[in-house]
Amino acid sequence: MKVCVTGAAGFVGSHLSESLVRDGHEVVGLDSFVPYYDRSLKERNLSHWLEAAPRFTLAEVDLRDGDLDAVLDGVEGIVHAAAMPGLAKSWSQFQLYQDCNLLGTQRLLDAAHRAGVGRFVQISTSSVYGLDATGDESVPVLPVSPYGVTKLAAEQLALAFHRTHDLPVTVLRLFSVYGPRQRPDMAYNIFTDAVTSGRPVVVHGDGLQSRSNTYIDDAVSAISAALALGPAGEIFNIGGGKLITLLEALSIIGEHAGVTPEITWAPKRPGDQRSTSAVVDKARELLGYNPSVEPFDGLKRQVEWQLEERYAMSSAGV
Repeated sequence: MKVCVTGAAGFVGSHLSESLVRDGHEVVGLDSFVPYYDRSLKERNLSHWLEAAPRFTLAEVDLRDGDLDAVLDGVEGIVHAAAMPGLAKSWSQFQLYQDCNLLGTQRLLDAAHRAGVGRFVQISTSSVYGLDATGDESVPVLPVSPYGVTKLAAEQLALAFHRTHDLPVTVLRLFSVYGPRQRPDMAYNIFTDAVTSGRPVVVHGDGLQSRSNTYIDDAVSAISAALALGPAGEIFNIGGGKLITLLEALSIIGEHAGVTPEITWAPKRPGDQRSTSAVVDKARELLGYNPSVEPFDGLKRQVEWQLEERYAMSSAGV
């Protein structure tokens, strides 16, 4: 299958692209390298495997204004993973979030419809549920940040294309993805960097916020299943199999790093979710989804990766 992956140089997109190529698919990766974080980090996400991937091409195209018809020529399936992430910045940069997460999605859907694409997987987020994202897909959606609002609008727009134009859309709501290549602004990356550098970890709130974390390999397996099986018009929660608190995660990171974390307490941030616990029964039944990596093992891999990356970049004089 020829697949277009948007956000292909990002955390989820790079892992997905690598996996699809390994499985024999041809992948067209789109990324506009919006400067949410350092471009060089995204380039490193690709550098580890790109030279050995002749079936992967990268197009630096912005979904907001780029020529999407040319990029989608011959494409049979799309995974739309590109988005402007982050809760806090969405309050002060609403226009950017609206344009990236909604306008970009609308233009991609339009182009997918014109191209007759046979599969469209819309990557969404547990943030659409609001402060307590616990339960199955029938739980009311009550986002508490502009980021969550724009992601909810994007998935609803995608489903409108399905209902009106028969575009075969499947929506996946990812819960707290972590692992190697995690974005530098995400909690586990920040915690690991601080703990392994001997700096205090800033914990906002009481540290009892809980997450059913999804290891990146499990997230990729769910996306690949949705792309292959294509249950059109359906929404799926994609989460890990074990619920842990922020303080428990910090303890695991410290154990793998051989360090007792030092904590600095800070006020709770507006829009931060109190609990995310995905019920994934629907994904198990229709996608064959079976999360297999628990936080203790997944965080070990993330700590090892961050230490390896630090050593590599230091050796290169970066």
